[in-house]
This record gives sequence, structure tokens and C-alpha cells, in this order.
Amino acid sequence: MSQNIVLVDDDRNILTSVQMALEAEGFEVRTFPDGDEALRGLTARPADLAVLDIKMPRLNGMELLQRLRQSGATAQMPVIFLTSKDEEVDEIMGLRMGADDYIKKPFSQRLLVERIRALLRREQARQQPTGDPAAIMVRGDLTLDGARHVCVWKGQNVELTVTEFLLVKALAQRPDHVKNRDQLMDAAYGESIYVDDRTIDSHIKRLRKKFKDVDNDFNQIETLYGVGYRYKE
Repeated sequence: MSQNIVLVDDDRNILTSVQMALEAEGFEVRTFPDGDEALRGLTARPADLAVLDIKMPRLNGMELLQRLRQSGATAQMPVIFLTSKDEEVDEIMGLRMGADDYIKKPFSQRLLVERIRALLRREQARQQPTGDPAAIMVRGDLTLDGARHVCVWKGQNVELTVTEFLLVKALAQRPDHVKNRDQLMDAAYGESIYVDDRTIDSHIKRLRKKFKDVDNDFNQIETLYGVGYRYKE
């Protein structure tokens, strides 16, 4: 069965060209010209992944993402933001709100296709039931179930996106070992996809906040300025 992708952008040229590119790759594609229509469409029929423009009339991408994350049917749906070069603040806010990635306009359609495939692979892995004890990693108060992408800290679930889970896993695999941003990019996105340093930094900030919401004393993810990050066991 082909996977369903939703594209939301008020630029008809982008909608048409990206739809054609994704359909050529075997995806089923639905398009919406604004966030309001997209919200109604996704509420009626959720998608496997959504690509959202930030600046749109009626309901912008930020507001749409917030509404989607509040709905059970779309709360965990992978989301990629499309942003302009001057929207750095929006990118960071989007990641903090739960977007999985962003791509700056103008963008390569091939790059977008590869990022969509990577996020869909991670989401499929998250939904796989686990029966393999080897898939479970325990580091002190942290438990990671790799097959189901479930994270537990001190007995409480921490709701992570697939990207966030992979970052925690990459850091916790070797406690006290420093991972630079390039290594974390490879762990979270794969070697074929490039994201800039701000994307990793934003994910780490959001990770810390989610753990602190469960345990205000959480300080296991350390920053080594100019070097990278490490997990302190």
C-alpha cells in the first residue's frame, strides 16, 4: 500500500511540482492551499507524513502544527516544515513545537524525497511491536526500547519524536563519550542527508525540556561548547 503524504502550501507551483515528484516515487499525495483546509482534511483522514509551509493565510504552519499535535490521530505524525531563508526563529520554534525537520526554500525535490523516506522509515520502526530484549537499552534511570521507540526516565514515559529518540540513543550508547554535531546528524538523519548545526541544537534543547518536564533535576545531556554533546550516566 502506498504511503499517504499531505502537502500544505499557498504556492500552487510548489504544490503541483512537489506532488508530481512524490507521485513519481510511488507516494499517494493530497494537497491543500492553506492550513484551515489542511486541518479539516487531516482530521477526516490522517496522513503518514505532512509537509507544511510556515507562512500561509487563514491558519499558518505553526498554528496548524499545534492543532495537529493536540489530536490523537495526528499527534505523532512526522512533520517537515518548509521555510524561507529569513525564518530562523520560525524554524527553531517549529522544532520546539514538535516538527521533525525543516527545509529551506528554494529546495531540491530530491532532498525532500529523501528526508520524507527517512522519517517514514523511522516512524515504521517506532510502530513495530517488540519482543526482542536486545532492543532495550538501560542506562541508569533511562530505558530505551528501540523496537517501539519508547523512552522511559525514572519510570515515567517521555514522549519523543523519532528524531529525538535517535539522538538520545546515539548519546546514551556511549555514556561520557562526546558526540560532535556531525555524528549526531548521521545518527538522526543518515549520512546522505545534511542538516545544519542549528537543527541539532534545537532538537537537543527540546529534548532537555521534555526530560525536565518529567524530572526537573534532569541534567544528563551535557554541552561541550565548540565540541558537541555527551550523555552523563
